[in-house]
Amino acid sequence: MAVEPLSQKEIEDRLSELPGWSLDGDRLTRSYRLASHFAATALVVHVAQIQEELDHHSDLTLGYNTVSLAVNTHSVGGAVTDLDVELARRVEAAAAGHGAH
Repeated sequence: MAVEPLSQKEIEDRLSELPGWSLDGDRLTRSYRLASHFAATALVVHVAQIQEELDHHSDLTLGYNTVSLAVNTHSVGGAVTDLDVELARRVEAAAAGHGAH
């Protein structure tokens, strides 16, 4: 997977395929609400597994029944890359499996 910064247009195109995700400054961000703290914690563990598989890690915040992520690629100066988009896609699929909205 290419690790080069995406243009603003490329980011917008990819975000159109990721409902709920947005660009906040130089990071892709998303928050999920779950049914309980336990469900939110289970999603965090699942996200951690995805991050390990990709060797790409987001800022990940666990609230009572919420999970928030913010990600960019530090190795290219903190820009958004396809690696961030792939992480977002995989997290989105995992979140759906945990009943997040």
